[in-house]
Amino acid sequence: MLPKAAPARVLACGAYLKNTACLIEGRRVVWSASHGDLINAANREALDHSVEMLLGEASGPLDAIAHDLHPDMHSSHVACALADRLGIPAVAVQHHHAHIAVVQAEQGVESAVIGLALDGVGLGDDGRAWGGEVLWVDSCMSAQHWRRLDHLAPILLPGGDIAAREPWRMAAAVLYGLGRGNEIEARFGPLVGAQAARLVRTLMERQVNSPSTTSAGRWFDAAAGALRLCLHQRVEAEAAMLLEQHASQWLEAHPEFDQPWTSLDLAPLVAEFFAVEEGDLEQTARGAARFHLGLVNGMADSAIAAARRYGTRTVVFGGGCFFNKVLSERLSATLSDAGLAVLRPDSVGCGDAGLALGQAWVAACTVEAALMNLSTVEV
Repeated sequence: MLPKAAPARVLACGAYLKNTACLIEGRRVVWSASHGDLINAANREALDHSVEMLLGEASGPLDAIAHDLHPDMHSSHVACALADRLGIPAVAVQHHHAHIAVVQAEQGVESAVIGLALDGVGLGDDGRAWGGEVLWVDSCMSAQHWRRLDHLAPILLPGGDIAAREPWRMAAAVLYGLGRGNEIEARFGPLVGAQAARLVRTLMERQVNSPSTTSAGRWFDAAAGALRLCLHQRVEAEAAMLLEQHASQWLEAHPEFDQPWTSLDLAPLVAEFFAVEEGDLEQTARGAARFHLGLVNGMADSAIAAARRYGTRTVVFGGGCFFNKVLSERLSATLSDAGLAVLRPDSVGCGDAGLALGQAWVAACTVEAALMNLSTVEV
């Protein structure tokens, strides 16, 4: 049950990865089963069935259908087709905005908040790939109002989506961004093949299939690749988990350790990891700790400044990177020490599986605001 009644009855079709759909009406939330990633045809069919099931669960006509801002996702197609069939609005909600709105809906946050959304990827309203965001989002009943305040420095994705599976490419992107592209083949050729290393450098030099992203997940990959902890990922988030494991061990042995950092550009920090000798476990673990605390301190500095500027004392965490305990606990402690309240999802995880609730809430606020404006005009 939600602490505040939703301002409209909305069905949301969820994210592309770890997809789950939901219906909100009043204080009630009805979830579908988990469908997994929509790259799989069976999972897409399961979402189709779940949407019809949720439609049948509604106690009255829907006011809107919510979906991700990315127009090419199957969940977006389902939402738009259903909205057209029912003759109601389809409301696109930016991915990271929805992450923050999950907490606003779930906890009925009265004030505007600063949202920290850290994950792998989500389409931004500028058409670029986001994932390391500092947002302002208005109070829960006006959650349709938001803006992007700050973000992690962009990093190239040489080869596009494949870069998310091969952290060495992200490390190579750091070298290239620092004007050290001539080191890529010598450094990574012996590890991944000279031809692959040469191709990655060429892609970035020619600006071919190398979009930029502000993704925190890809910065984790870059750090893991530079430290040679993980060059190719066998499972999702393997590089980030290895980095967290080494950081956690180091920080447990060095509880007073810190990495002062006030920037959201992590490239100068990651650049230092290339000097760590392969097999030096002590310095590798120290590097992993430095990366985590640099990210923590950079995000905290931006969030604290934003909170002061916008007159709020509440910070909300959202996005899959907050499954990382070192990041989540250290950042929470730093913000709390600055006098800020830190909120995160309670009933759903911080990742994409709970995203539909944020989509639905923002869409409900959007529809209600539009109706109020129409009423004002008519009067």
